[in-house]
Amino acid sequence: MSPEAVAIWMFVTLAFVIFLGHPLAFSLGGVAVLFGLLGWGGSPEIVFSLFTNKTYGVMEEYVLVAVPLFIFMAQMLDVSGIAEKLFHTMHVLWGPVRGGLAIAVLMVCTVFAASTGVVGATEVAIGLLAAPNLLKRGYHIPLTAGAICAGGTLGILIPPSIMLVVYGGLTNISVGKLFAAAMLPGLTLSTLYIIYVAIRCGISPELGPPLPAEERMYSVKQKLYMIVTSLLPPMFLIGMVLGSIIAGVATTTEAAGLGAIGAVILAIAFRKFTWPAVLDACTATLKITSMVLILFLGGNAFQSIFMGLGGGDAVSSLLLGLQVNPYVILFIMMGIVFFLGMFLDWLGILLIVIPVFGPVVQELGFDPLYFGTLICINLQMAFLTPPFGYSLFYLKGIAPPEMTTGLIYRGVVPFICLQWVGLFLCIVYPPLVMYLPTALFGE
Repeated sequence: MSPEAVAIWMFVTLAFVIFLGHPLAFSLGGVAVLFGLLGWGGSPEIVFSLFTNKTYGVMEEYVLVAVPLFIFMAQMLDVSGIAEKLFHTMHVLWGPVRGGLAIAVLMVCTVFAASTGVVGATEVAIGLLAAPNLLKRGYHIPLTAGAICAGGTLGILIPPSIMLVVYGGLTNISVGKLFAAAMLPGLTLSTLYIIYVAIRCGISPELGPPLPAEERMYSVKQKLYMIVTSLLPPMFLIGMVLGSIIAGVATTTEAAGLGAIGAVILAIAFRKFTWPAVLDACTATLKITSMVLILFLGGNAFQSIFMGLGGGDAVSSLLLGLQVNPYVILFIMMGIVFFLGMFLDWLGILLIVIPVFGPVVQELGFDPLYFGTLICINLQMAFLTPPFGYSLFYLKGIAPPEMTTGLIYRGVVPFICLQWVGLFLCIVYPPLVMYLPTALFGE
């Protein structure tokens, strides 16, 4: 079988198996076994010895220890009730502004994203607080849904992000540099969302009416107290995690451990630390970590067979043979990742595209850190794009009945467009990605 045929048939078979409804991890592993046996003369010894080596390599990947630690940190932070206090503060501060509550949602999501590193915890925590509040005050349902979903997805990009940790583990790129590279793009997206909401509600005030005066009757002293008590705790956690990495006093894994300890301290400080809460956090951490690592093993099996049979070389030759500007090929790769994001989760996409696009990126001369950050920005869209965007399902699971699936889908469309704008800005102006890593870590 030619390498070109391998590339086509492996992806066609994988797509067929996924659409039959089989879990992605076992789909990747099963397709790898099938094509490994077909491509290497039916020898199970070669195939399974390769899988064993790959599995052992995953077990030895020290940076992946950060994954359960960051997940546990997010779970404990959810328990502590910080999101509730922060939302109430922003609710009061931004209440007088048209669309102010939606802006408050986005600002809280940004701060919470920099404290948790995952989407689910951010979106569920903010969604439970914000959706009923905004709808009760007459906010446009699609705008409300879009703001909550888009704000929630910032958790997968703004450090400390689980996705960046996994990407660093897959590519051997410094996770600290990935954190630095993703910071400005994440804040840029947050700013774009806020500007969009402000302009749209400024033009059409009925979409996001300001709070009545009686609901924001707080003195300056009270407001300052609310800001200090709600903002300092997440800033403390962000400082423990990102500050320790940037200062060079801790590795990513050690910083994740500090973050987990910090989240426990905050839960104790807010009197929300209970053994049932710890048990729930540990159970959720175990489930999510197991899912991530099983996907890792399936993806490693798939990519090892795909590359071993020459599929990666075939795709590289196809893309490099186009004889066009490197940025055209870059946009083609971004388009492929966006399309896959409609049907697969971010981890499955990473495991599929990294071995294929890696050699192409090297040939085109793009910095691997720059390209990796663009991929991670793009993968934010996978959480919003119908039909299988996880953020859409997270919100639907906790939303009031009047927030239907159709209205949620309609609400995220402008924010997907804004994500493309943010991605385009990062492509045409590379310092947006590369400035902080260069400033903090050198060339």
